[in-house]
Amino acid sequence: MELNLDREAAILETILFLESEPMDHAALARISGLGKELVEAALEHLKETLSAPSHGLELTEMGGGWMLAPKREYWELLKDRYGRKNEQKLSRAALETLSIIAYSQPVTRSEVEAIRGVAADNMMRFLLEKDFIKEVGKKDAPGKPIQYGTTKEFLKFFRLGSIADLPRLGEMERDRFELEDKQ
Repeated sequence: MELNLDREAAILETILFLESEPMDHAALARISGLGKELVEAALEHLKETLSAPSHGLELTEMGGGWMLAPKREYWELLKDRYGRKNEQKLSRAALETLSIIAYSQPVTRSEVEAIRGVAADNMMRFLLEKDFIKEVGKKDAPGKPIQYGTTKEFLKFFRLGSIADLPRLGEMERDRFELEDKQ
């Protein structure tokens, strides 16, 4: 006998519509009052339902949780109008600094500067303010420099489920992100 999950999927869809941040299974179960297994089944049902061509949204896993997001093909059509609110342009320097941190994390400011070849203080400060990077520890080296890594906000901004979803680098690109003295 097949379980009808329309009501449960509708509850989760409503929660995800009302929340602005990705929601994990535990939060969805707590808010909806549904058991964890039922939440997982209802999410799968909702994902299948939204995959129909008649829907403009999709269920997307990003930043360790689930969100409703525009389907990519519709977002491409509409981002010029609606993207300005949520998708501010990042300068080339900010993108370069952010990509170094994303691919090399955990990484110190001086390591970012060695890879970029220019000072990174202002870009690092900007990315910290935007909540795209955060302090993730201290390097076991003289002076114990702060190490940085990316945040859930970074994943959300770039529509990534995890850091593993970053595009793979070719050999030349990989060499660019490595430091000779980094082990």
